[in-house]
Amino acid sequence: MSDVDGAEDAPERGERIAKFLARCGVASRRDAEKLIAEGKVKLNGKAVAGPATFVAPGDRVAVEGKAVTPPERTRLFRHHKPDGLVTTHRDPQGRPTVFERLPPAIGRVVSIGRLDLTSEGLLLLTNDGALARKLELPSNGWLRRYRVRVFGHVDEKALAALARGVTIEGVAYGPIEAGLDSRQGANAWLTVSLKEGKNREIRRVMAHLGLQVTRLIRTAYGPFQLGQLPKGAVEEVHPKVLREQLGIGETPAKRQRGAQRAAEA
Repeated sequence: MSDVDGAEDAPERGERIAKFLARCGVASRRDAEKLIAEGKVKLNGKAVAGPATFVAPGDRVAVEGKAVTPPERTRLFRHHKPDGLVTTHRDPQGRPTVFERLPPAIGRVVSIGRLDLTSEGLLLLTNDGALARKLELPSNGWLRRYRVRVFGHVDEKALAALARGVTIEGVAYGPIEAGLDSRQGANAWLTVSLKEGKNREIRRVMAHLGLQVTRLIRTAYGPFQLGQLPKGAVEEVHPKVLREQLGIGETPAKRQRGAQRAAEA
């Protein structure tokens, strides 16, 4: 069970229902609030009026008529997403989705961030929607690292200048670390790292430099690496790693002692 955003809940009343649904892996907190607004969520047989409703131990919650199982321990998975799949549970255009291809044994999960249809590589998945929301925040300072194949002439000075950030058609993009790895004719491989990751950011920035992205592979998200994980495979992150990297499973007192040791180091 995650302690993310726990301060907003009152022990005597329970947990806010949107957060509860997110931790159950039903949907992100934002999407859970939409389900509530659409009248699709019931608490003890009655439609939930708003996201400020609290869920107490023993309460019965249902979404679209299906009972919601209380959240299990927080789990995190590494997935090597192939291209040709969209990172959504339902696609209005009927395209194949990441979640349709996952092994049923891992249960209901949500993604931490997204990779678009033609992108591939590391996609983190979790059964804890509140954790997903936390790990997506740029304030974590986690680098997202990519291998990017581009077509066109690479200007290494222009790549280096991206470290100062760039504004394209009124959209400001933060600092991007980009370097040339190799060239072969009109094609080149780059390593690109960024901390925010706006929608289609790398493709738009490269197009601004006159480069066409022909392949985009995410190789790392913060401390988690794609490594040698085969395409399409899913592998659970060991609970020990969750404790070490995210503090999940630790008591508040233990986390405080760890923070004090780090500050004194």
